[in-house]
Amino acid sequence: IYTIAMLVGLPANGLSLWILFTRTKRLTSTIFLINLAVADLLFTYTLPFKISYHFWGNDWCLGEYACRILVAAFYGNIYCSVLLLMCISVDRYIALVHPLFAKTLRSKGLSIKICLAVWIIIIIAMIPFTVIHQTYSLEALNITTCHDVQPRNAGFGSPSLPYYFVILVVLGFLLPFSVITFCYISVLRILMSHKEKYNRAIRLTVLVLVMFTVCFAPSNVILLIHNLELLSVNHDGLYTSYMVCLALSSLNTCIDPFIYYYVSVDFRSHVKNSLWFSKLSVFKPPMPLLKEVWLPFLDAQLSKQDTKNNSASLVLENTF
Repeated sequence: IYTIAMLVGLPANGLSLWILFTRTKRLTSTIFLINLAVADLLFTYTLPFKISYHFWGNDWCLGEYACRILVAAFYGNIYCSVLLLMCISVDRYIALVHPLFAKTLRSKGLSIKICLAVWIIIIIAMIPFTVIHQTYSLEALNITTCHDVQPRNAGFGSPSLPYYFVILVVLGFLLPFSVITFCYISVLRILMSHKEKYNRAIRLTVLVLVMFTVCFAPSNVILLIHNLELLSVNHDGLYTSYMVCLALSSLNTCIDPFIYYYVSVDFRSHVKNSLWFSKLSVFKPPMPLLKEVWLPFLDAQLSKQDTKNNSASLVLENTF
């Protein structure tokens, strides 16, 4: 799953970031999309370490501090994407549901400040991952795990650590998911009441809700339950489920480029133009055929016309 996410997400988000940064207008929605693409791109850079770690049998060989940085970057970019998706939904909600307040609440300066605040919040929220000891040696298996195995007295200690994960899941997943659901339902109601075309809005809403349900919800629910120790004594099944759900959360990097497509008009037009020109290049006749067959034929036809049409032949030849 991590390999698929890296192979698809890295080029897709790299191309999306290039289009958003160089080919689109600097609107409020575009600023949020650029930051989301940056978060996804940074997330894909952590995947090679996760892939190699699991291919080596969950044996971490890069040391304690590298493991802490990887864990903080991995979780940080996931929750950063969630918060930015919430910002995008609120931006669309204000633009369509409260257009009178759009001029004051939707400005480039404010969107930049909001994105900066999101990054600062994420950095502060990930500090505990850099403080807690993340590597643990399992002598029976002759491996050193990274974040997968924790002693009960690790880090903050068992009384304090569950509260951190409760706050992280509530503020990093449940609250944004509630806001996103409310915003997109309100947007759809407005579009339907005004009999506007809302097919694209429906696709965007379904896409975001499916991404939250498939990518983010399972890992957050299991993470919450696991750290509150509300499970049975046998943790084998939970470990497997959590690792699979955590890997599924990486697939959001493959889905986000479709969100760019449905949110940004400029992004959508550039993608369509790129596909249109690529199709034309496939069916365009080769240059020798143009010069050796079509040009003589056109010249013969144009020579039958007056001198005014002969000048058009010269223009046509220069064009080819």
